[in-house]
Amino acid sequence: MAFWSVREELSQTDRLRRSYYELLRDELDQFMLQYALIDSYTNFCGRNSKYPFVEKRELKPRARIPDVEYECQNAFLVLFVEDSIPNFCKKYIRFFDVNKTIKTNLLRSKTLPLEGKFDRTQKYLESVSFFNFLKVLLPVDYALLIQRDPAGKSRSRYALSHFHVRVDWPIADAAEDLARNLRYISKDLYEKGDKYAEDIQKKFFEYYGLPVMAGGRRTAAIVAAQYLKQIPCITTVYAGSSESRALFRISERGVSRSILMKFKESEMNRIAEAANLSLRSFKKNYLVAREGRSGICIFQATYDYTNPARPPDDKKLREIKPDLYWLTVGGQHILPKPGTLKHPPLPVNLIYS
Repeated sequence: MAFWSVREELSQTDRLRRSYYELLRDELDQFMLQYALIDSYTNFCGRNSKYPFVEKRELKPRARIPDVEYECQNAFLVLFVEDSIPNFCKKYIRFFDVNKTIKTNLLRSKTLPLEGKFDRTQKYLESVSFFNFLKVLLPVDYALLIQRDPAGKSRSRYALSHFHVRVDWPIADAAEDLARNLRYISKDLYEKGDKYAEDIQKKFFEYYGLPVMAGGRRTAAIVAAQYLKQIPCITTVYAGSSESRALFRISERGVSRSILMKFKESEMNRIAEAANLSLRSFKKNYLVAREGRSGICIFQATYDYTNPARPPDDKKLREIKPDLYWLTVGGQHILPKPGTLKHPPLPVNLIYS
């Protein structure tokens, strides 16, 4: 059962807001791919370091990710909410007056290089300075919160309202909430014993496409994604970590992971041919960098939920079976480079090839 309303169930005003949110999210997607992947690659090049490309096997459900932190990889966490987060959520999503994106707070935290005049409008998504403002704040610890501006006269004005936002909901509570929704427990995480509770928590990580020992920002991302289901609107969580070298995106459509992937000339030829493109057009619109004769592209894997990870049709309680996979690879695409308008993602089959 969806916790958010589909378009057909919305008022005309809310449909308009949904359209605006999705339009802004398309822009944010492009920016995040640039910042998480291409800018990180540039960081490595700037230090004459070899870029640690993600191996295909790391994209399989339940895959282990090497436990290495790369300093040059941009790490961040962004929560983008279709509506405004209500006050009752402040207990676990920590956004207060003290971490609003206003001049005094930013000065106090020494976050923003403030040369000259402070632009009060830069926190709004429609501002020409918004993405510069976002880029300055992304390295800040914890999360950034972008939500509908409740003070705005327009119902569809979005702002980066808070920085340094902590996600403090316990993992056990998040896992319990998911297991209740999927009917593996009726009330309490420990109602069927310690081993069962441990299995549920492992499955919680699998549900969001992460290894159980995933680091801070990625864990905060999945806890936030689960918690925000309490608000009846759609939300998008973006996370980048120094270990995964990937952009994680969690939305009402599920989970996706985008990485940089290197292709030889012969592989690029095959991909271009399959897409009815000339090699020149493929390189122009899909390559984000080159290494010798090889090209580097953005590859995105999207994941689908299997039956054990969906609420049962009969709504009856069921037993968890740890061996059954909860995720399967749904889509695999090479994405056009950010800013490319006329070329679509190209379907490819690489993870299991």
